[in-house]
Amino acid sequence: MQYFLYARKSTEGEDRQVQSIDDQVKLCKEKAKRLNLKIKKVYTESKSAKKPNNRPVFDEMMKRIEAGDAQGILCWNINRLSRNPIDSAQVQWLLQQYIIKSINTIDREYLPDDNVLLFNVESGMANQFILDLSKNVKRGIQSKIEKGWRPGMAPTGYKNDVLTHTIAVDQERFDLIRRAWDYTLTGNYTVPQILDKLNNEWGFRTLKKKKVGNKPLAMSGLYKIFTNLFYAGIIVHKGKEYPGKHKIMITLEEFDRAQVLLGRKGRPRSKKHKFAFTGMIRCAECGCSITAETKKKFIKNTKEIRYYTYYRCTKRKRHLKCNQKPLRKEKLEKQIIENLNEITILPEFKDWALEVLNESNDKEITERTLIYEMQHRTLVNTQKQLDNLTKMRYRELISEKEYIKERNNLQKDITRLKDKLKHTEQRANNWLELTEKTFEFATYARVHFINGDLETKKKILAGLGSNFLLKDRKLFIQGNKWLQPIKQGYPVLEKEYQRLELDKTCLNKTKTESLTSVITRWQGR
Repeated sequence: MQYFLYARKSTEGEDRQVQSIDDQVKLCKEKAKRLNLKIKKVYTESKSAKKPNNRPVFDEMMKRIEAGDAQGILCWNINRLSRNPIDSAQVQWLLQQYIIKSINTIDREYLPDDNVLLFNVESGMANQFILDLSKNVKRGIQSKIEKGWRPGMAPTGYKNDVLTHTIAVDQERFDLIRRAWDYTLTGNYTVPQILDKLNNEWGFRTLKKKKVGNKPLAMSGLYKIFTNLFYAGIIVHKGKEYPGKHKIMITLEEFDRAQVLLGRKGRPRSKKHKFAFTGMIRCAECGCSITAETKKKFIKNTKEIRYYTYYRCTKRKRHLKCNQKPLRKEKLEKQIIENLNEITILPEFKDWALEVLNESNDKEITERTLIYEMQHRTLVNTQKQLDNLTKMRYRELISEKEYIKERNNLQKDITRLKDKLKHTEQRANNWLELTEKTFEFATYARVHFINGDLETKKKILAGLGSNFLLKDRKLFIQGNKWLQPIKQGYPVLEKEYQRLELDKTCLNKTKTESLTSVITRWQGR
C-alpha cells in the first residue's frame, strides 16, 4: 500500500497552536519508518480548511487517490484533512468505498471497516471548532469596537500597540499624513500633486513589517487615507459608525470638506439629522406632513461648506398637486418667536399674578375643606343605608327584587360620591399648579426657545397651541385657550407700566398710585 503524506497549516487564527508544516512532515515520516509505510509523495500547503474548494493541493491529492495512484493518507491529525462537512464527507465516502484503504494519523488509524460514528465525531469536532472560533472572534471584534478600538491593522499614520492591543500614533508618519490633509483642504492641490510631495519631497515611506513596507505610498493608499473616517475619530464596521478612542487627526468638518474637494474619488459620509418640528406641522394645501432636510453649499471663495435646513411638504398624496415651497429653518423659528412675543410677560407681572393666586388658593382650600366634609358625611350616610338595606334583606323584610334595585342605586351613589371626593382633594392643587405653569411659560418660553436644544424647542411649540399648519411659508397656530387672556389683556398694561418706569418727571406719589392701578387691573384679569 502506498501513502500520500499531507501536511497543512493555516495562516489564519484557527491554527495558532498547531504544529508547523515541517514538524508535521517530520513526525509523519518517523511513524512511516516505524510501521514500514511507503510514502509515494509529500503534499504541503498553507491554506484554511474551513471552506470547501479552497485548497488546490488537497484537491489534487484527492483526484490522484480516486485515480488509484495511492491507497492511503498519512497526516498529523484528522483535522489537517478537513474542517468543513463537504471535504469531510468526500474523505469518508472514499474510505467507505475502499478507495482509501487507510488514514494514518500520529494517534490512530482509520480503516474502511471501522465504525463510521468515530470518524464522524472527530471530523464533526474539527468543524465545530471552526464554528465556535468564528463566533468567539466575531464577539471579540464587536467588543473591541464598542470599547473604541479598531480591530486589525492600523491605518497609515498609526500603528498597533502589541502590549495593550490598541491603536497608537506612529510618531514618524502621523504629522506627515496630517500635513497631506492640510494640503488637500486648501483646495489648491490635486491628489497626485500631494502624493508627489509626500513621497519625493518629504521622503515618506510606509511602516516596515515582516514582508512588506518601507516603500513610497501608492496613489490608492492616499485615496484610502482621504476617504477613511478613522482619521476623524470614527470606526466604521459593517455599515455602522462607532466612536473611537484613538487620537484623531482631523475633525469631522474637515473630513466632509475634503470629500467635496475630492469629487468623484471621495464621497461625503452619510448623516442622520434630527429636526425639532417634524411630525408636528402639516401642509395647509394638501394635508401631508411637513418634513425637513439639510442641504449643503460649497463656497468657492472661502473654501467653506455651509449647511441649510429647510422645512417642506412631503407631497405623499400623489393624486393632489401641492405648490407649497420650502421654508428655511431660521424663518420658521422667527415666526414661532413672534408668536411667543405675543404672550411673553415681564417677571414683575408674573410675581403679581402668583401673589394673588396664592391668596386665592388659601380661600380655595378653606372652601374645599367645607365641601369635602359635606361630601364625606353624605358618603358615610349612604354607606349606612346600604348596610341597613342588607340587614333588611337578611331578615326578609324586603323582597329580593326590591333589594337588588335599591342596592344598585346606592352603589351608584357611593361610586359617584367617591369620585367627587377625589376631585375635591385634587382641585386646589391642580388649579394652582396649572396656573403657575402658565405664567412660567409666558415669562420664560421665548428665552428658552432661543437658547434651547431641539427637544426644548419642540415642547415650547407644543405649549403654544395645536393644529399647526404651513401655507405660503407662513405658520398658522391654533393658540391654547389658557394663553388667550394674557395675549388679549397684557400688552396695554405692559405699555403703561413701561411708561411709568421710564417717566422721570412723574411724582413718586402719582407714580405709585398709577402703578397700583396697573397691578390691580392685572391681578383682576
